[in-house]
Amino acid sequence: MWHIHSGNPPTNVSPISFALLMNLVSAANAETKDQLWGFIRKYAPGATPESAPFLDKLTGYALRYFNDFVKPTKVFRAATEKERAAFEALIARFDALPADIADGELIQNEVYAVGKEHGFEPLRDWFKALYEVLFGVESGPRFGQFAAIFGVRETSALLRKGLEGAFLAATET
Repeated sequence: MWHIHSGNPPTNVSPISFALLMNLVSAANAETKDQLWGFIRKYAPGATPESAPFLDKLTGYALRYFNDFVKPTKVFRAATEKERAAFEALIARFDALPADIADGELIQNEVYAVGKEHGFEPLRDWFKALYEVLFGVESGPRFGQFAAIFGVRETSALLRKGLEGAFLAATET
């Protein structure tokens, strides 16, 4: 960092990681920065492309990188019976949360609890299932943080689509 920035590392870092932006692009089927900013504003009220120019650059990079490198390599799969039960439990938990909740840690705790209750061992297998079924990749950023930005109702809808096989159908065409 010191050498790259000639001794002046940037102080304005993004409140959202690039990996999280990548999942947001995927889940939202976003094609424009404006679409991404709609979700970002829910998570970081007051943030705009003008007030967070670095984050605005990252949104453009995420869109291009996703379309060029990630989208062509996605491999979705159906949920197993065990995973289906866990997805349904997670949907119920998300539906019970306030619609405007933006606490990624609290949401992450709900995701952990469902994984533990459904006997995923190691717990990483639970997160791998979420990412493979919903995003067509094996891993990603913290799921709770993603749900906080995407919205818990929107994430519940995403989970339902995953259970219905909507993403499998999209990749078969």
